[in-house]
Amino acid sequence: MAVCQTLCIDSDVEGNLRRVEYALAEAARQDADIACFAETCLIGWINPDAHRLAGPIPGPLSHRLAALAREHDIMISIGVSELEGADLYDSALLVGRNGEILLKHRKINTLAGLIEPPYASGQVEDIRVVDTPIGRVGMLICADTFIDSHIEAVAAQRPDLVLVPYGWAADPDAWPGHGESLAAWVRSVAGRTQCPVFGTDVVGSVSQGPWKGKIYGGQSVVADGQGRVVEVLRDRDPQVRVFEVTREGVAGAAD
Repeated sequence: MAVCQTLCIDSDVEGNLRRVEYALAEAARQDADIACFAETCLIGWINPDAHRLAGPIPGPLSHRLAALAREHDIMISIGVSELEGADLYDSALLVGRNGEILLKHRKINTLAGLIEPPYASGQVEDIRVVDTPIGRVGMLICADTFIDSHIEAVAAQRPDLVLVPYGWAADPDAWPGHGESLAAWVRSVAGRTQCPVFGTDVVGSVSQGPWKGKIYGGQSVVADGQGRVVEVLRDRDPQVRVFEVTREGVAGAAD
């Protein structure tokens, strides 16, 4: 398992894809089964430009991710901006090694008021866990983990692993301390689902809207099935970190 904490520059789709590809290549070099990326890391979270830059799923951006999965022979967990008609969703994809979309989750707790027009919301009843070659994988997105019913919906399906793309933002002077709250949420999800949880954050800043100027601080978190934090990645710096995972534990971190 690889946590791929990349730099996201709002609206720089080509640059963000390039950075994703670099991280994928490093994860594949270290024989990771899945490369995990952050929330909406191709266009930027609460970025109103997503209304013109996003597309359907499947669509051009998801096809490019599928091609990267095939090229590097690796599964990809990644947050994407999805456009369906006039509705913009904050979504996450699990893409198989062969480029097939194995799972799509639409964020439910979208934190209304941070983007105009606002994100459309996913539905609790659509939360699913999918069987993969490495076990049963579930997904939530960032603020979804604040809601008990969302965690319970995943836990009831007995996942072996939960992947959570985050966009953990705060004022510049709140870092690095703000990373402690991210670790607390990831630890809580792991304890309640009783399986390892990979919470992948991004590095960068919010460029538009009421949260303009807030910073994404990295500090992605890996917790084991007992709800213990195994690793926290670097503060405000891109990093790829690879782990050996079983349902009970996480070990063998390597650069």
